[in-house]
Amino acid sequence: MSVSLDGKLVVAISSRALFDFEEENQVFEQGDDHAYMQLQRERLDIPAKQGVAFSLVKKLLAFNETPSQRVEVVILSRNDPVSGMRVFRSAAHYGLPIERGSFTRGEPPWRYLKPLHANLFLSTHLSDVRAALAANVPAAQVYPHSAHASESHPSEVRIAFDGDAVLFSDEAELVYQTHGLQAFKQHEMDKVALPLPDGPFKPLLVALHRMQQAQLPNMRIRTALVTARSAPAHERAIRTLMDWNIEVDEAMFLGGLAKGEFLREFEPDFFFDDQTGHVNSAAAHVPSGHVAAGTRNVD
Repeated sequence: MSVSLDGKLVVAISSRALFDFEEENQVFEQGDDHAYMQLQRERLDIPAKQGVAFSLVKKLLAFNETPSQRVEVVILSRNDPVSGMRVFRSAAHYGLPIERGSFTRGEPPWRYLKPLHANLFLSTHLSDVRAALAANVPAAQVYPHSAHASESHPSEVRIAFDGDAVLFSDEAELVYQTHGLQAFKQHEMDKVALPLPDGPFKPLLVALHRMQQAQLPNMRIRTALVTARSAPAHERAIRTLMDWNIEVDEAMFLGGLAKGEFLREFEPDFFFDDQTGHVNSAAAHVPSGHVAAGTRNVD
């Protein structure tokens, strides 16, 4: 009987997003992959330090501590297979039940997202993230020097999303970029009853909402919309979520204020935004990733 991941929340993640391999990566960036491989061999029995997305992965895997296995985490890494041994050993050291992984020794691993039916891809490589988004997989470039997640909410996965170009399309953002703030507000008032088109991360929000509805006793999910929108443009965003029949637990309409300190108070395990300025602001306080989608990220 074949094994299937159907019905599971599938998170694909690179080794540098899950673990702190920044010291080793400095060797790799010097252009000597053999020296990098040798360093990883020498450290096979030394567990890697926790990386930026470690808290998110650990908490999501805790949803499997019931008879129903709801989450699958798969390593997709540009590491070589021997270095992959250290990744699996590090996961075992921390009690993370990760069983699957692909290690491509420098080749882009994103092409394995399709057979995995991945709901999310986290990587430090921008090119892989762009390719995943082009293949309609929610994906973000992890900022490896982001602050790590708070330990204040051990039984709650907290995830924060930007709105335009992340949960929603960049339709309204394009109006703002082209015609300015007042035109953007008028556009959103004129179309207030018309739901915004889907953004790249809507499928992830839908999958998380499904897990929220399960009401498991040991783990919960708390979501937040953190957007530069302000009244009156807030209403279309809320109406869109209502049309999707999805509830978020918190919504912050910040009107262009820096998001970092607000996210510090929310204490997410991860925050997703399409603008690098907002990601940099957030990364000083919380784990953060860049969604390289929409008009702000055209090459």
